[in-house]
Amino acid sequence: MRKYYEMMKSQMKIETAYVAWFWAGTFATVVKILILYYFWTAVYENRSSIAEMPLETMLTYAVIAALLGNFHFAGPGNQLAEQIQSGGVAVELLRPYDLINRLVWQSWGGFGMSLVRDMLPMLAVGWIFLGIQFPATGTGAVLFILSTLIGLFLAMYIDLILGVLAFWTVNIFGLRTLKNAILLFFTGSMVPVTMFPGWLQTLSQYMPFQSIVYVPVSIYTGTLAGLDALSAMLVQILWLALMWAVVRVIWSLAVRKVTVFGG
Repeated sequence: MRKYYEMMKSQMKIETAYVAWFWAGTFATVVKILILYYFWTAVYENRSSIAEMPLETMLTYAVIAALLGNFHFAGPGNQLAEQIQSGGVAVELLRPYDLINRLVWQSWGGFGMSLVRDMLPMLAVGWIFLGIQFPATGTGAVLFILSTLIGLFLAMYIDLILGVLAFWTVNIFGLRTLKNAILLFFTGSMVPVTMFPGWLQTLSQYMPFQSIVYVPVSIYTGTLAGLDALSAMLVQILWLALMWAVVRVIWSLAVRKVTVFGG
């Protein structure tokens, strides 16, 4: 376990090594939050609520969802796919650690720095200047943190599924573009799932994506509370267990017949 912890710390150092890139990411997040704020303020200009959601709650949802969404579009699957394309995966498989676990722990290092660089400062800005609400209750705040962690794990393993598929497809650019578009919509990062048409809401309930963003943010805003929040988190855990199992099964199949491309 210690070796994976050291890998996570190493990734955190890498994330902070390029100062210009670090602050550029922060600036981009600020711009994104301001665009969301003015967009939803304009949408609500002549109405008090949409889908029974007042402006304050919508702004809170939009900002938190955008911040969480930043974590989910760059995952460990891309690193795995690049190693498969270059042939570096052959060397990785000879090293004394589990490659999947290494990628997951390194991703946590990146997420940790994104938390410090993006989420916490932007939450502070939102609370002070944009009227973003605090969690509805203390219990809701704790459940939000736990649900967010589960959602991050779930997003990582969905991304790893694409990475492992590079053993057969070699290039996953098209699949990654499709995955990002699906995540942007079905996770609730763009708009809350409750604003979907009825048939689309029903469809999304049978997919894992709303467990990544919509569930944690709904717990934060109080839309999901009590037993409803716990039930939603149980569904998150079940989806995570399923995605973990899928990754492990296709990974075991892939490493049995490794085809190395490149050097």
